[in-house]
Amino acid sequence: MSNTFGRNLTVTIFGQSHSPAIGVTLDGFPAGMPIDFAALSRFLARRAPGSSPLSTARREADAPEFLCGLADGVTCGAPLTALIRNTDIRPQDYAALQNVPRPGHADYTASVRYGGHQDRSGGGQFSGRLTAPLCVAGGLCLQFLARRGVRISARIVSIGSVCDEAPFDASVSEKPFPVVTDGIGEDMQRAIVSARNEGDSLGGVIECRVDGLPAGLGAPMFDGMENRISQIVFAVPAVKGIEFGAGFAAAGMRGSEHNDAFRTENGRVVTETNHSGGILGGITNGMPLLFRAAVKPTPSIARTQRSVDLETMENTTLEIRGRHDPCIVPRAVPCMEAAAAIAIMDAWLDAPQTEEARWI
Repeated sequence: MSNTFGRNLTVTIFGQSHSPAIGVTLDGFPAGMPIDFAALSRFLARRAPGSSPLSTARREADAPEFLCGLADGVTCGAPLTALIRNTDIRPQDYAALQNVPRPGHADYTASVRYGGHQDRSGGGQFSGRLTAPLCVAGGLCLQFLARRGVRISARIVSIGSVCDEAPFDASVSEKPFPVVTDGIGEDMQRAIVSARNEGDSLGGVIECRVDGLPAGLGAPMFDGMENRISQIVFAVPAVKGIEFGAGFAAAGMRGSEHNDAFRTENGRVVTETNHSGGILGGITNGMPLLFRAAVKPTPSIARTQRSVDLETMENTTLEIRGRHDPCIVPRAVPCMEAAAAIAIMDAWLDAPQTEEARWI
């Protein structure tokens, strides 16, 4: 069941990059929530291909068709299924790669795992195209959480060696290029163009922030909030690392530096710093939940690369055709928000229904 995530709210993604359609089924979504379709469309547009000169030339409307789960635009408690038609497909671009795995892609491992029967066009089920239905599910979860005072936003911290370490401002996620410092964002965009002109690509780091979460959400051991969020964040292709709060920098700190001191503020327990990233023992502490995800450079590049012909078992070279992002990071920003929303809503529905919680 590797295509299904969640326990209380299950999210199942289906389809391939160049199949007739892709989609998602959500089971366990509470009944009675009106869907803001305009807001969902705006959210999906942030991820859609062909929406920026810095992205792939592939153009898809990414307009979901809801097949079930709604009655008059309101969730009805039945499993909710949405379909997205693939309209701009070019499987012929991958004909020369049937036996030659692309470096950095899942072609080789998929061939081993599925005996060579995998769909190779555009990466098949391993493609970033599958983040479109992920964002449909995440967009609905974002609306559920927003109605309960929870806001999720993400921004670009770095692309290549260009970094924007300014303090997080939640409003940046609505920008066409979501950085805090616009001047640094322009440098990032120039770096992407330069890499593309050289037939290369770039990666980067995305930071996600969740405000308005109550304390007490999550569980220890295997159901901790870090566990849940990490599992679904790694479903976004190209993500290679994640850290919460101070993350790996905590390894170089002393306990006296890293510990977040407690104090009271307006009748609430808060911390003076947030090195924990809003999570202690796998459970939210009421402070903003913060994590960063590392995204690798796009593996499809316009340069000759070395590989192996799996049929003849001889070394060879390949040149990749097709339409690819020179940098995945900008379009992955809403994917981080979607992933976080799904994980948090799944945990939210698992929360104890106490007077102190008042979560549902």
